[in-house]
Amino acid sequence: MVRIAGLPDIGAAFDRVVATAQNGLEVLRLGGLETGTEPAPFSVVETERMFRLRRYFPDDTTSGPQIILVPPMMVSANVYDVTEQNGAVSVLRRHGITSWVIDFGSPDTEEGGMERTLADHIVAVSRAIDIIVESTGQDVHLAGYSQGGMFAYQAAAFRRSKNIASLITFGSPVDVLAALPLGLPAGLVVPGAELLADRVFNRVWVPSWMARTGFQLLDPIKTARSRIEFLRKLHDRDALLPREDQRRFLEAEGWVAWSGPAIAELLRQFVSHNRMVSGGFVIKDELVTLAEITCPVLAFVGEADDIGQPIAVRGIVRAAPEADVYESRLPVGHFGLVVGSASGSHTWPTTADWVLWQSGAGQRPELIEEMEIPDAAQGSGVSLSSRITHGLSSFAGAGSGVSREILGVANSVSRTSRAVAQESVRTVPRLFRLGQIQSGTRISLGKLMSENNKRGGRQELFLFENRVLTHAQVNTRIDNVVAGLIECGIRPGVHVGVMMDTRPSALVVVAALSRLGAVAVLLASESDVAEMLRLADCSVVIADPNHLSIATEHSDRVLVLGGGSGEKRDIQGADGSSVIDMELIDPDAVSIPAWYRADPGLAGDLAFILFTRTSNKLAPWPVTNHRFAMSAFGAASAAGLTDRDTVYCLPPLHHASGLLTTLGATVVGQSRIALSDGIDPERFATEVSRYGVTVVSYTWTMLREVVRSEDFRINQYNPIRLFMGSGMPTGLWRDVTVSFPNARVLEFFATADGSAILANVAGDKIGSMGKPLPETNPVQVAGYELDEARLSIDADGFVRRADVGEVGLLLAKSRHRFELSATLLRDVFAPRDRWEVSGHLFRRDANDDLWLQGSVDSVIRTAEGSVFVPPIENALSEIRGVDIAVVYGLGEPGAEIAVAAVSTRQGARSESLTVSQLRIGLGALPAEQRPHLIWVVDEIPVSESYRPLVGPLVRQGVPKPGARVWFRDAEGRYRRYTRTAAAELDWDVRTIDASTADTRG
Repeated sequence: MVRIAGLPDIGAAFDRVVATAQNGLEVLRLGGLETGTEPAPFSVVETERMFRLRRYFPDDTTSGPQIILVPPMMVSANVYDVTEQNGAVSVLRRHGITSWVIDFGSPDTEEGGMERTLADHIVAVSRAIDIIVESTGQDVHLAGYSQGGMFAYQAAAFRRSKNIASLITFGSPVDVLAALPLGLPAGLVVPGAELLADRVFNRVWVPSWMARTGFQLLDPIKTARSRIEFLRKLHDRDALLPREDQRRFLEAEGWVAWSGPAIAELLRQFVSHNRMVSGGFVIKDELVTLAEITCPVLAFVGEADDIGQPIAVRGIVRAAPEADVYESRLPVGHFGLVVGSASGSHTWPTTADWVLWQSGAGQRPELIEEMEIPDAAQGSGVSLSSRITHGLSSFAGAGSGVSREILGVANSVSRTSRAVAQESVRTVPRLFRLGQIQSGTRISLGKLMSENNKRGGRQELFLFENRVLTHAQVNTRIDNVVAGLIECGIRPGVHVGVMMDTRPSALVVVAALSRLGAVAVLLASESDVAEMLRLADCSVVIADPNHLSIATEHSDRVLVLGGGSGEKRDIQGADGSSVIDMELIDPDAVSIPAWYRADPGLAGDLAFILFTRTSNKLAPWPVTNHRFAMSAFGAASAAGLTDRDTVYCLPPLHHASGLLTTLGATVVGQSRIALSDGIDPERFATEVSRYGVTVVSYTWTMLREVVRSEDFRINQYNPIRLFMGSGMPTGLWRDVTVSFPNARVLEFFATADGSAILANVAGDKIGSMGKPLPETNPVQVAGYELDEARLSIDADGFVRRADVGEVGLLLAKSRHRFELSATLLRDVFAPRDRWEVSGHLFRRDANDDLWLQGSVDSVIRTAEGSVFVPPIENALSEIRGVDIAVVYGLGEPGAEIAVAAVSTRQGARSESLTVSQLRIGLGALPAEQRPHLIWVVDEIPVSESYRPLVGPLVRQGVPKPGARVWFRDAEGRYRRYTRTAAAELDWDVRTIDASTADTRG
């Protein structure tokens, strides 16, 4: 056809229209253009319920490295063979590597597919590894794209890296909450994820078309651009064919359905709780942490990836500190990491080079580098400019810098607002509920646990010995124990002793007694058990097998619980009368009486009995349900506990810190409770990582067994954010903050009657007891005349408030008439007010923070005046090399001498303690407030709760002169205590009565 100049080329236009119509018709009929390419050959070597295992190029006889490729849940296994030349399996084959691919299939077409859980996929990956290792005799390289990479990480952790030569991931996020897709704020996503997991995906599933649409909506600009580009070139078949296989995969063929339970588990464990980083995620009732990955890791990072954002992907370097972690960066988005020209030229050749290097058959790849710890201040790692550049391929460099700055400011504001909002959402409802409690309010430990079970019965509660018990399982166990108690004749109001190790069975027993309405009497086996039982009017004891002999020695009726099933153990003396093995009771056969009502406890009812020592005498410490709730709600709010926390419960339950501020606060916070067999540095480090511990509870000197041990090693990026407890010496407090720089210490103090509960929430004043917890009783420090043992009165006849820095008596305001267990005073500071006397001395600083000076009974009354014990002990504990320090008085009141005993730390010699150290350490105290004698002892014994005991030291009397003993001279300086010095001081040893000293429990 002859073309006339100046007129359109009608022939070419006609040909274009015809070609467009023909190609369009082919797309409509076949879903795409016929490219003539063939998929790589493979054979299915194993078929199981969860997967089919493909071996690509089955006719090859190479004995080279083996790699297993894991697809995401929502993407077809063909993602590793999308294009003929650049597909993963083809590129890897050219390098002599055998590729295996796990094909999970599409859940909507597989038998039982819609019931698949996340754990099923991880176990399937582990099973596939076993099959390949058994078949080839070689360790395998485990690789995964996107969520498939998350599966790879989780399977490697599940296997403790067994038979895994290396890990390779492509755009797989680890620290999910560090950078969510599209920059969504975690404060919005986390509650939404919990809601979807609990209310939506436990009922529905996601079809393939919805998965495809959701993926495309994550980058709508690129999706629209690619479709417009395809329509514009529809006439040019040759231009479309090179990308047609990729387009068809993304538009239709590459997507499969998601099962609802798997999505719910993903959202709950790895989005809401972010347990890829913290550890403690659950695979088939086994606790797993990425910290146990030890094989080399290579992570591919898409610099424009808005799904697996760089900072989220780089979270692996913190989560797996024992692994050598490398990265390789590409200027592509999420899908471009594994499909397309960039993957063919960069991803898969680099993967092949990595595999050969790790197999000892090649050099280190040029395109990898050691991964560095991500800086949270840099945002997600994908700047706004990168997103726009990737989507439109046009944006000025100057604008990118401005965008990053704006985004940084926005992220900072978002993080701050989110923190404030989350804290308010957690704290306000708890404090409101606490403020509403009256004497007739139904509130108890058992009721709180029932409420948690109704909210989330399938969520984990107890973690112990690498096992997991859910709220529902624990609730069933509690009800079964209640049935057993009823069968044994226990009724509401009965006082029942509990002598058990801190294990799940002990917590279940305490909760069961609460549910029944009985009173749990918490017994310490090291104390005077007979006296405890007498004081508590208790005639029956529940014990575990470890405490059976002690319990039977002091009680005529013992119920045995815990320690395994009845068929696997032999309880000596179990006659069904005096000693009853409760594990043999069938709860279904128990006839529940008509009077039984679950969780009947009211706020004013007695719930627990603890024990304390007052004036060197054992005294009961009654705890009502209101006191328990006040401690539990207050501690949970102060610690900011949520269901995303895992609390490491180390204190014994017979200590107030174990029962009130640990168990109680954890139940209120709906947190997981991790239990241990004891304090051991290696076990501590292992369980913190494996359980994902975020909060550690303690008592007294407990943590010295960990942080001061020469064997203590822990991941510096461990998930611990808080230590909570009571009685920690200031020297140990500082050591803890040095060993755990990202955590703070939350020190609690409670009076023996529970009328005052203080907490050092900020943690910035080491040694301070802080202020009263919100919604607990207000306190005041009243002027107190120690010599006269009476309150100081002002000119108007009211009690005088102590001045700043003055030592006075702590009083707690009584707000509930039903809650009286201490001495009550009226008209104290104003007419008609009511205050409870605590018996503890405090001083108040200028910021109203309170500093403990000891109990009234612990004051050492010397000829020079009163000496307070805690300030001396804290000062000595901070001297380098000192492990434990205790102070006690010897002699008659008014003529006592103050004696300090110190033990040295592991590896430190007693000779290393010098006079200069003592002078500097005690320099902040006036001379008359320092001990008369200081001596170094080999060991200071501690109780079950790790409280230092001075009784054995008191019984030794005045230390004998020696090289490790110093005395205070008239100027307040310390000198060696020699025989000559002892004779000159002329202390009347005969007047010293060791029985008058405070034995401190």
